[in-house]
Amino acid sequence: MRLPATLVILAAASLLGTARATSSDALPTATIFAPGAIAGAADDGAAAFTPDGATVYFMRGTDSFTLMESQRKDGHWSTPRAAPFSGQWRDLDPAMAPDGSFLLFISNRPAVPGGKPIDEVHAGHRRTGEGMNLWRVDRRSAGWGAPVRLPDTVNTCSTTFAPSIAADGSIYFIGCAGTDGGFHLLRSVYLNGTYQPPYVVKLGDADAQIRDPAIAPDRSFMVFSIKHDLKQPYRLAIAFHTPEGWSAPHDLGDTVNGGKHSMGSQLGPDHRTLYFYSDRRLPPSSSDAAATWNNGDDHIWQVSLAPWLDAHANQYH
Repeated sequence: MRLPATLVILAAASLLGTARATSSDALPTATIFAPGAIAGAADDGAAAFTPDGATVYFMRGTDSFTLMESQRKDGHWSTPRAAPFSGQWRDLDPAMAPDGSFLLFISNRPAVPGGKPIDEVHAGHRRTGEGMNLWRVDRRSAGWGAPVRLPDTVNTCSTTFAPSIAADGSIYFIGCAGTDGGFHLLRSVYLNGTYQPPYVVKLGDADAQIRDPAIAPDRSFMVFSIKHDLKQPYRLAIAFHTPEGWSAPHDLGDTVNGGKHSMGSQLGPDHRTLYFYSDRRLPPSSSDAAATWNNGDDHIWQVSLAPWLDAHANQYH
């Protein structure tokens, strides 16, 4: 018997609660991804995996970012190197298509050959060379093709970022919409080889600031960063798609969230493991607490979403 969506939400909340109402023993603890192999003395984030889990792409840098790649061989990750399509421009936020056929990322690279890097223009301010547009690079038999900027239908302004790709080809991202001058969670449907004009995804309260969505391939759930006040840190939350729309966001708890921010949500190849970046430090009791990379920089963390996904499945079906 299928329960009404409102009962589902209440039941899931009863099982898991929110960050401050749930015992830390009931929720998994986030762990550092590839300590000593990928985690290093630089800011890292946004881990996008190939479907077989053998290669990961992520962003590295501080003022300027490069997309890096690493391969897993014999249980170990190789020393990261610049992806073949990155290294010249400011590239961020890689997101892999569920079938591995293409990758989306953010870049300030010129919109036209020979042009200047994209400026960010927002709220009357211009930041030279710091614009962000969505680009796509397709997987070829011999490697990656040449990146192509998505059309103006998607890149409606100079600050479009944080893409995530569903199995139907639609993309969820943060961009400009409406007349309020703010950024919103958007979805663009991919139809007959063309990205359709994006629409605002209704999620959370009216004053919720949503960033960095990670959509499940079947669009059944989404993980994202959220806050309601400028002084608050961004925290990770999950919402489920119901016949009535998206459920209320459920905070993933203090064993997952930490530091000044938790952002850059990405789903792993199993679609049940969350990867994100945070400036949190390992606890003093950790064996890696004294590692040079445990320095307060952004690093990639991972955590299982099984408790939330299983509780939702058990209550909804």
